[in-house]
Amino acid sequence: MIGLLLSASVAFALSVSITPLLIKILRRRDMGQHIRDDGPIAHPHASKAGTPTMGGIAIVVGAIGGYFLAHFRTGFVFGQTALVIVLSMAGMAFVGLCDDYIGIVKKRNLGLRKRGKVAGQLVVAFTFAILVTKYVEISTSLSFVRPFGQELPSWMYILFVAFMVIATANAVNITDGLDGLAAGSATVVFSAYTVICYWQFRNTAYYSNGAGAFAPNSLDVAILVAAIAGACAGFLWWNAAPAQIFMGDVGSMAIGGAMAATAVVTKTEFLLVIIGGIYVIETLSVIAQIISYRGFKKRILKMAPIHHHFEVLGWPETTVIVRFWMMSGLCVAMGVGIFYADFIRIGGAG
Repeated sequence: MIGLLLSASVAFALSVSITPLLIKILRRRDMGQHIRDDGPIAHPHASKAGTPTMGGIAIVVGAIGGYFLAHFRTGFVFGQTALVIVLSMAGMAFVGLCDDYIGIVKKRNLGLRKRGKVAGQLVVAFTFAILVTKYVEISTSLSFVRPFGQELPSWMYILFVAFMVIATANAVNITDGLDGLAAGSATVVFSAYTVICYWQFRNTAYYSNGAGAFAPNSLDVAILVAAIAGACAGFLWWNAAPAQIFMGDVGSMAIGGAMAATAVVTKTEFLLVIIGGIYVIETLSVIAQIISYRGFKKRILKMAPIHHHFEVLGWPETTVIVRFWMMSGLCVAMGVGIFYADFIRIGGAG
C-alpha cells in the first residue's frame, strides 16, 4: 500500500511541477495547437488556437518517474508485466509526439499522414502484443473479468491485443477535445485499475487457481497504474478549463496505450468497454457520423465527436466536461462493481 501511495504522490508532484515549465518552453518557441477549420460550421474552440500543446510529455515523465522512484524507495523488484505496459505507453507517446511536432511545424491540425501514423501504431501495438504473449505468463483466452476458458492460438491473440491497443489509443485521442476531459476521465479509469490490480494481488490464490492464468506481479502493475493516475491528475491541474496547455497526441495516445495494456495483463479486456465507456461513446459517435454522412448525406450530430455536438447546441464547455466526467465515473463504478460481484459470486471472501 505504501508503494501505491508513494508512486501516485511522486507522479502527481512531477507532473504538476513539470507542466508549467513545459508551458513556458512551448510558448517561448511558439509551439501552439492548430485548430481544425474544416466542417460545415465554425469550430467552437477556434479562440484556443495557439494554446501550448504536447503537455502529455509531463504525464509520461511523471508516470514513469513515479513508478521507478517508488521502487527505489520501497525496494520492490521491477517486473516484466509492468515494464511491457511502460513500453506500450512510451511507444504510443513517441508516435503521438511525432504527430504533434509535425502538426506544429506544418501549421496544420493533422500532423503525421495517415499511413505514417498507422504504421507507427502498428509497430508499437504488435511489439507489445508479442512481448505480452511470449514473455508474460498470461492466458491467451479472451476475458471479461475472468478468462472464458478457451485458449486462442498465439497469433490470433496477438492480433486481438494489437487491435485493442490501437483502438483504445485512438478512442482516447478522439475524446481529447475539451479542457480536462481526457485527463479527468483517465484519472478515474486508472484509479479503478489500481484497485483491480491491488485486489488481484491480495487474492493471488483465487486469481491464479480459481479464475485462470492472470499476469504475475499484480502489485508491481498496481504501482505503475497508480503512478499513471497520479500523473494524469497532476496534469489536470493545468489542463482544467480554461486550459493553459493541451496534452496533444503524445498524451492521449500514451494514455490509451497504457489503458489497453493494463486491461490485457489484468485479463479484463472486455470489461474495459464498460470502465472506459466514455471513450466508447465518443468513438461510436464519430463512426455513426461518418456512416450517416457518407451513406445518407445527412449528419446525425451537429458536430462530431459528441462532446462538440453539445457545445454547438449551446451547452457551456464546463457543463459538457463535468457531465461527461460524471458519465465516466458511472461507467467506472459499474465496471468495478461487476468485477467485485464476480469475485463474490465465484466464492471469493469479501
